[in-house]
Amino acid sequence: MSGVWIFDEHGVVRLITNPTRESFEQKEPQNPGTATAPGARPRVLVYLPTNQVIRSYPELEQRLTELGWTRYPNSCRPDLLQFHRSENSVHLISLPKNFANLKSFQMYDIVVKNRSFFEVRDAAA
Repeated sequence: MSGVWIFDEHGVVRLITNPTRESFEQKEPQNPGTATAPGARPRVLVYLPTNQVIRSYPELEQRLTELGWTRYPNSCRPDLLQFHRSENSVHLISLPKNFANLKSFQMYDIVVKNRSFFEVRDAAA
C-alpha cells in the first residue's frame, strides 16, 4: 500500500493513497457521496463547443446523439447505460445507470472517443 498515513487527534490512522493538499487540510471529503476518492478533486465533463458542463444523462445523451452515438439496448446489464457509434463499430461507452456514480475514468472514456467535443475539468474551475 502506497500513500501517506495520517494520525488524527485520537490516534486513529488513515491512509491517503493519492495525497493532495486539500486531503491533509480536511478530515472528511468535501463532497461526500460523489464518485471521487476522499481528498480528490471532483471532476466534471464539459461539452466543448458550447462550454456546457454535463450534469445529467439527458444532457449527455443529447450531445452523444448529435455526434452519432445511439443508446445500446442491453437487457443483460440493466445497471449500465451503453452507447455505441454504429452497428458496424466496436466503439462502446458503458456508464453506470445513476449519473451520480459517474467516475473520472468513465468521463475520460467519453473524451477519448470524442476527442474534440468533450473535456474533463476540475469542478472548481
